[in-house]
Amino acid sequence: MAELPRLNGVIAALESGKHAFTAFCPVETQSAITFGTSKYDGIVFEGEHQPWDARLLRDAFQYLLNRKVILDRGNPSPAVTPLVRVPVNGAEKSQWLAKQALDIGAFGIVWPHIATVEEAYNAVSACRYPRMKNKSFYEPQGIRGDGPHNAVRYWGISQQEYYDRADVWPLNPKGEIFCIIQIEDTVGIKNLDDMLKNVPGIGAVLIGEGDLSQELGYPRQYEHPVVLEHVAEIVATCKKNNVVVAHPHVEAGNAERLMNEGFRFLMCAPTSGSGNLDKAKAVAAGKK
Repeated sequence: MAELPRLNGVIAALESGKHAFTAFCPVETQSAITFGTSKYDGIVFEGEHQPWDARLLRDAFQYLLNRKVILDRGNPSPAVTPLVRVPVNGAEKSQWLAKQALDIGAFGIVWPHIATVEEAYNAVSACRYPRMKNKSFYEPQGIRGDGPHNAVRYWGISQQEYYDRADVWPLNPKGEIFCIIQIEDTVGIKNLDDMLKNVPGIGAVLIGEGDLSQELGYPRQYEHPVVLEHVAEIVATCKKNNVVVAHPHVEAGNAERLMNEGFRFLMCAPTSGSGNLDKAKAVAAGKK
């Protein structure tokens, strides 16, 4: 049997040493159709600041599929990889939200407001199936319940192939699930080094600029020196631990600076015309 291709486009980009280009997407069908033929590697369906509706999320996943694009690629998975940001803060745990999103077919979960090692451990555990202690990649111990039927169909592979791939990357090199934690406050910054040292399986750390700037007293002033100082601390900690660092507000005006600083998971807000994504891709191409 031929080896399956890499299914997760975000992981494929990062694995090859490139930048991964993504965006937030509302959980509704028309936006999913538009993104389905876009140049993004992946999108993050936004469930934190919208009502959680698993049925609508399932519909949006289906509308993201474009059969001609899939046929032309020769890869059964969506050309634009769907990830989901769940609504709960890290301290709330609520593993069932990740379970529902993964069972629908999500290729990754974004966890808001992660501030402690325990919360980071829970985030990764919720994305993994249980396994025996004598098996490879045991920690963090998986707690995801077994109900993959819709995800198997969505990924376009057999159930056994799904079990073989439904693990977190880069902990498991064959894994197709990307676990992202958001650092959004000073407690999280303080504990980030311990998280990255003690919780394998974190795919990326996403800056939570909005909440961080709110706590620091400069709400939404993303270029304020105090905010930038704290962001730089997050970046430095991620580099020290060789973990991808992600930025949520990439625009034409800041793309080059952010890439120079080391951000590799870039969330480019959709715009009319060439916009932010084309500018960011042009900057990345010039760095090869």
